[in-house]
Amino acid sequence: MPRTGDSMRGLAVFIADIRNCKSREQEKKRINKELANIRSKFKGDKQLDGYQKKKYVCKLLFIFLLGNDVDFGHMEAVDLLASNKYTEKQIGYLFISVMMHHSNDLYKLVIQAIKNDLSSKDPVHICLALTCIANIGTPEMAEEIGDEVPKILTSPDTLHGVKKCAALCLLRLFELKSDKFIHAELSSRLIALLSDQHLGVVTSACSLIQALVTANTAEYKGCVSLAVSRLSRIVSSTDLKDYMYYFIAAPWLSVKLLRLLQSYSQPTDSAVYERLKESLETILNRATDPPKSKKIQHTNAKNAVLFEAINLIIHYDSDAALMVRSCNLLGGFLNSKETNLRYLALESLTKLAVSDFSRKAVMKHQETVVQALKNERDLSVRQRAVDLLYAMCDRDQAEEIVGELLAYLEKADYSIREELVLKIAILAEKFAQDYKWYVDVVLNLIRIAGDYIADEVWYRVTQIVINRDDIQAYAAKTVFEALQAPTCHENMVKVGAYILGEFGNLIAGDERSGPIVQFKLLHSMFHLCSNQTKYILLSTYIKLINLFPEIKGDIEEVLGNDNQLRNSDAEIQQRAMEYTKLSQIASSDLLATVLEEMPQFTERESSLLAKLKKKSNTLVKEKDTADGDNTSTQESGTPEDSPVLNNYSAPPAATAPPEPAAPAAEPSLLDMFGGAPPATDPTKVQVVTGLIECNEAAQPNFKAFICSRNNGILFENEIIQIGVKSEFTGFEGKLQVFYGNKSPLPLQGFNTTLYISPKDQPSLRLEGQKVSQLISAGAQIPQTIKATAVSAFGETPLIQISFSAAGTAHNMVLRLPLLVNKFCKGTGMGAQDFFMRWKNLNLPAQECQKVFKAGKPMDNDLVKGKVQGFGFQVLDGVDPKPDNLVGAGIIVCEGSQIGCLLRLEPSKPAQMYRMTVRSSREGVPELLVNLLSQDL
Repeated sequence: MPRTGDSMRGLAVFIADIRNCKSREQEKKRINKELANIRSKFKGDKQLDGYQKKKYVCKLLFIFLLGNDVDFGHMEAVDLLASNKYTEKQIGYLFISVMMHHSNDLYKLVIQAIKNDLSSKDPVHICLALTCIANIGTPEMAEEIGDEVPKILTSPDTLHGVKKCAALCLLRLFELKSDKFIHAELSSRLIALLSDQHLGVVTSACSLIQALVTANTAEYKGCVSLAVSRLSRIVSSTDLKDYMYYFIAAPWLSVKLLRLLQSYSQPTDSAVYERLKESLETILNRATDPPKSKKIQHTNAKNAVLFEAINLIIHYDSDAALMVRSCNLLGGFLNSKETNLRYLALESLTKLAVSDFSRKAVMKHQETVVQALKNERDLSVRQRAVDLLYAMCDRDQAEEIVGELLAYLEKADYSIREELVLKIAILAEKFAQDYKWYVDVVLNLIRIAGDYIADEVWYRVTQIVINRDDIQAYAAKTVFEALQAPTCHENMVKVGAYILGEFGNLIAGDERSGPIVQFKLLHSMFHLCSNQTKYILLSTYIKLINLFPEIKGDIEEVLGNDNQLRNSDAEIQQRAMEYTKLSQIASSDLLATVLEEMPQFTERESSLLAKLKKKSNTLVKEKDTADGDNTSTQESGTPEDSPVLNNYSAPPAATAPPEPAAPAAEPSLLDMFGGAPPATDPTKVQVVTGLIECNEAAQPNFKAFICSRNNGILFENEIIQIGVKSEFTGFEGKLQVFYGNKSPLPLQGFNTTLYISPKDQPSLRLEGQKVSQLISAGAQIPQTIKATAVSAFGETPLIQISFSAAGTAHNMVLRLPLLVNKFCKGTGMGAQDFFMRWKNLNLPAQECQKVFKAGKPMDNDLVKGKVQGFGFQVLDGVDPKPDNLVGAGIIVCEGSQIGCLLRLEPSKPAQMYRMTVRSSREGVPELLVNLLSQDL
């Protein structure tokens, strides 16, 4: 509440009365009396002056904050906004901000009052209006007032305090209506604020630009050099007067600048990068200086800047010296008394562990990290220690690290056990030099944490056992011994049933594990298992008949038992009946053919890593495997069913219905758990369904591909040039991507990966040929990518390109010029047909309309060419207004055709367009409007 003082004695008395009330009823009575008094004053004949309105509005606000309903006084508050006295205007804005909803009939009056204050010359009035906008801003307010705030912010006559308010107000408006504030003219003026002399203005502008960069990275690329310059001056300064916080120069601004720089790749200008590198080195050097103060604020500010600088170094991943120094500094924090510092150090080291530059430096701290895992009290810190051990693991350290993780698993918090199990299974598979060790690890996982074993884990171990003849006997013996334990988890029964059903004959020579012993051991657990496991056991029994005909009678007796044939579960009934008839009718040769040993599976990507990424947001990166038999895992992937066993399956009702899949030549493991993906063709480029960050700034001319071009340069720097030629026929498209080596040295380890957004995966199919891993100096290689539009898709597919040049690793993610409008073909029609179809498409989801500012000259011929290049046929003479442009097109998809109609209304005096698109398919109008408006 504002200060009352002597001028608002009535308010102070009312507050005192409320506080002196001894019961809720007494308080309610006093409030009702005051409300009646205020209402009579507002309705009375006597005209109230500003002071009285202010006093009564304050009382209403206090009553509302006590939790009581107040349904009047809004008009009086709006009247206060017109006052020239600061205290009255302040109370008016306070009441409006707290108590007025945007649906109120008086809201337009509020907007008008705000407009008046924004045009005022009094900076206090301007700041009050800006604060109100930031508090209660709505899309309507952004549309009405949005043009005024940038003018205030970028005006040279505006005071620094007002600029700070304007920057934060514009940030709020941008969040409400982002498309209104994305244009080149505004971006250049906002970027210039980073060089303002007042650091408060720079701090506010930095927050604003950081948000704008997320929406349009390329438009604000010019902020990099200014941010580096400003950071350099802050770091090298020793006296910033009002901006020294416990001997640290402008720590908040430094953190914001470092975070802003992480939105872009490393500066290509050598002078800018050298200046930035000097600043980063200075920050790292100061981290080792003796503290200038013992107060915690000094330490916190110093470390905040340090950790953000390290994050920027990790983001660039290019300077080995800086990354190793960062690693050494972080290692010192691992023994800190501050829990937060230990947490942040482990988190940053996890990111450093996946870089070739700093991996060895991180591994020096392995012993310290293991001790943290054993002795740390804080659960979140232990989780980060697990993440770091997972990230730093390699073939040499695998057995030691996996052993430590297994030891920790026995006492780990239950909330992280499933994630920990997945990590151990991934490491054991990826770095196994002896697959007997891998089998032991997975069986230990089931023994220690059976309840937290995802199906993908036991699917995977059975798949690997099938594919490796050298461990099948060992796996059968080991799982047989595990099943003999006094307590045995159900997941162990599943693994044991599968492996013994396939390879039990390899250990049957020992009478201690003979055929009947194996069968009785498995069946002794039948009544304790869930129906899912019973399905697998029944399939194992029929497999055992094939392996050991001498126990056929014992097994048929179990299969023909009423407990199975009359079971309430239909799947158990069906399996028991079918397997019984199969064993009775089929000859031994036919039985051997039907129940033959599973053939080896085609090596493919493990689904464990995809499962892990669903469970955790921790850093997961693909590590190279030295053994060609190891199945690699991919950082970005889609969860896959890893079914196990041809006949050992769960019923369709027990699991989600599998996606329809093309028939595969290879048999699947447990086909009823879901169809196995088709075998990976080594000549095909990998296509991943997932999200990956794209560097928009690397493709400043990408918009030209929307309407005008099918051919051109996608990306170019001093090392590589990437061009594209494309052609589209019906629902099929073909892209030829050319990679040209501009450097004098060969590009090695060249690899590409295609990414499709998960929501577009059903709507777009991509297929491409792999390219050579070596591009000689001055050479160029092509890559063909074929696309099929199954339906309308929204996101542009991405291509990740990685290679090494002169010992430096390069990685880039680019957008492919593969847009939904490329599958659109124009169609002609008369005015009557056009407007009849237009009226028929009258559902809200079938229309999208957008008003936007022209980004290019509004030349009629130019705009017409853009629309035709987009895919519409321009229909001349259809619209009664000659300046308006209408068009029609059909998006050709694999199983359907989507009709689309366009109406474009230009306003040359205002330099604005109103674009309306209607379509027979919901969601398509919005896609087309967003695309076409980008190029206009």
